[in-house]
Amino acid sequence: MAKHPAVDFDQLLKNQAADFSTVQILDEAGKVVNPDILPDLSDAELVDLMSQMVWSRVLDQRATALNRQGRLGFWAPTSGEEASQLASNFAMKKSDWILPGYRDIPELIQHGLSVAKAFLWSRGHVVGNEYPEDFHALPPQIIIGAQYVQTAGVALGLKKNGADEVAYTYTGDGGTSQGDFYEGVNFAGAFKAPAIFVVQNNGYAISVPRAKQTAAETLAQKAVAMGIPGIQVDGMDALAVYEVMKEAREFVAAGNGPVLIETLTYRYGPHTLSGDDPTRYRSKETDDLWQQRDPLIRMRNYLTDKGLWNQEQEDALIEKTKGEIKAAISEADQAPKQTVSRFLGDTYEQAPQNVTEQLAQYQAKESN
Repeated sequence: MAKHPAVDFDQLLKNQAADFSTVQILDEAGKVVNPDILPDLSDAELVDLMSQMVWSRVLDQRATALNRQGRLGFWAPTSGEEASQLASNFAMKKSDWILPGYRDIPELIQHGLSVAKAFLWSRGHVVGNEYPEDFHALPPQIIIGAQYVQTAGVALGLKKNGADEVAYTYTGDGGTSQGDFYEGVNFAGAFKAPAIFVVQNNGYAISVPRAKQTAAETLAQKAVAMGIPGIQVDGMDALAVYEVMKEAREFVAAGNGPVLIETLTYRYGPHTLSGDDPTRYRSKETDDLWQQRDPLIRMRNYLTDKGLWNQEQEDALIEKTKGEIKAAISEADQAPKQTVSRFLGDTYEQAPQNVTEQLAQYQAKESN
């Protein structure tokens, strides 16, 4: 009698991603393809969301130019990710805690950080990391994935304090290969901490394609191992991203534990402005394909059809944003120069004797 295998491994692999279809509301032309889940946003809110996305595109363009001029330090391009970033942030409350990665400056500014302070952070200036106590955010994390562990801790603290607040964070597809990703999500899941973990899948971890990062068909399905919900959403569709994030916040705030969201998006520029050349690992055909999926085109067409948006309105917003950025970089230029004594003073709460002596020496030099 022929022996039947106890496990059909091929079928198991097929089933793993079966429930992770992509949530979409607007197609590439900006037409509604899923009206049943259309978000309940007023006309004013729709215009506000579009305005934030246009603002973010201009911010990225101007920041890139400022970097090339030597007036700005580290910058990770964001063009193409406006829906993934700004629409997800739009669904959150100012009282919620955002723990951004280094590419998430637009969300951090819209959450309440001044553009000038964001520019100082880019320059590595200590003032760029000074936040008022009522601003619920941490400075952008440079260590890839570390913000996931931090988010689990902040979320658990919110739960223990009984706060009606949620912690949310972002990383890229490459970040899901880090141990901190699994540790943070698993910890939050085990303690049902109110956290939302967003994975912005832009296809490449610097130059490494997502397919070489993991054997999983989707990044959303990684949530299964942690026992929490995982959702995949069209990250170029602002309405879909907003609706998924809004519902995730409601679920998390109700005490049901964390949620993992994968947004399928694309960064049009390089990984950072520190020497990365995307033409070495991305084809023109791929770039052209994603340009057709531009989140601004979708929202622009959708709002234009509703009579809520026009080119004159957008041009005026672009000029206004350029002026605000010009003022912000001028403000950043006025920040006091950093000193060694400041660094030493910030490093120790109770400095050892040798550092105390060095501190005194530097303070004397800097006062002359």
